[in-house]
Amino acid sequence: MSTQANQEIEDKTVLLETSRKERETCAAALSAIQMEAANLRQKQDFIRENADRVSGEIKKLTEEFDSLAKGTGNSQQVIEGKRREIAHLGELIQNAMAHIKELEQVMAGHEAEKEEMSSRQKAFLAKREELTARLAELDKDMFRVQAQKEKLEERLEASTAYMWSEYEMTYSTALELKREEYQSVPEVKKLIDELKSRIKGLGNINVNAIEDYKEVSERYEFMRTQHEDLVTAQAELEKIIEELDTGMRRQFEEKFGEIRAEFDKVFKELFGGGRGTLELMEDEDILEAGIQIIAQPPGKKLQNMMQLSGGEKALTAISLLFAIQNLKPSPFCLLDEIEAALDDSNVDRFAGYLHKLTRNTQFIVITHRRGTMVSADRLYGITMQEKGVSTLVSVNLIADDLDK
Repeated sequence: MSTQANQEIEDKTVLLETSRKERETCAAALSAIQMEAANLRQKQDFIRENADRVSGEIKKLTEEFDSLAKGTGNSQQVIEGKRREIAHLGELIQNAMAHIKELEQVMAGHEAEKEEMSSRQKAFLAKREELTARLAELDKDMFRVQAQKEKLEERLEASTAYMWSEYEMTYSTALELKREEYQSVPEVKKLIDELKSRIKGLGNINVNAIEDYKEVSERYEFMRTQHEDLVTAQAELEKIIEELDTGMRRQFEEKFGEIRAEFDKVFKELFGGGRGTLELMEDEDILEAGIQIIAQPPGKKLQNMMQLSGGEKALTAISLLFAIQNLKPSPFCLLDEIEAALDDSNVDRFAGYLHKLTRNTQFIVITHRRGTMVSADRLYGITMQEKGVSTLVSVNLIADDLDK
């Protein structure tokens, strides 16, 4: 609005200056015409004065002529001279009158031109007054716009100072944060009120928030990196576990089959016949499934191990132990009265089979059974001949056999 008003003022000023120059030109032309008219009037007055003077002389000469006509005859020559003079003066008067008419015509033309110039000058004066009035209005508008501009500049400075004092933010920084979706001033004010309420709800301002944020952010980045590493490690471990599970299932199936076959062999040897087998529980994970021990001693039907007698249970468990020992012998093994529930014939078979396993494994057997002790290489016993005093007694059966 201010730029448009200034442009209009400049246009009107140029037009007023042009009108002023035209007025000055017309005024100069009018002055020249008035001077020329004054000269013509002066010439006309001079000619009229001459005409009046000549008329007076003619009248005087006429009177003298009349007086001379009444006088003597020698005045005839004087009369003729006067007549010639009168005729010459008449010609001068006629020429002067013709010149006067010409001057009057010229003067009339100048008067018309003067009237035209006067009307043009009046029009220019009216236009000048109009432009002056318009210029005054534009000056008022410009003053009002200038006042509004100053108020807006004051408000802008106040807003800039407020943004800096409240948010430590400059105008350019705020302009970068401007969002196109916030165009309505009431909506923006409503949003500001909501944000202020939320800020107020946060409680007191923590002046160390920036430093705390930096510290927490660094810790977060560190923890995030650790978390990503842990997630990666977890994925790798899960992959390894999956591979191990696959390998263990495959290996378990292979070894379980081998143990089952070996168990059946050992069972038949210890029981003197029959059949023994191992079965996995159905509908369960192979690594977590239970194992059923099915035994069929000679002369009996195939049944669960829990349905056998005590001796049969013990011999079945021994068969399973020896089957595992056959497949993967251990260098050392301790047996604590595992044959206590067996009868003498089964003890002998147990001792005989145990003696076969001594090729790969050293056994220490705690027992009270005669058949087991007879098959041993060395015997160690504890005796108490005196009360409260224990004595170790050892017998090397291999040495005794060699002595014999």
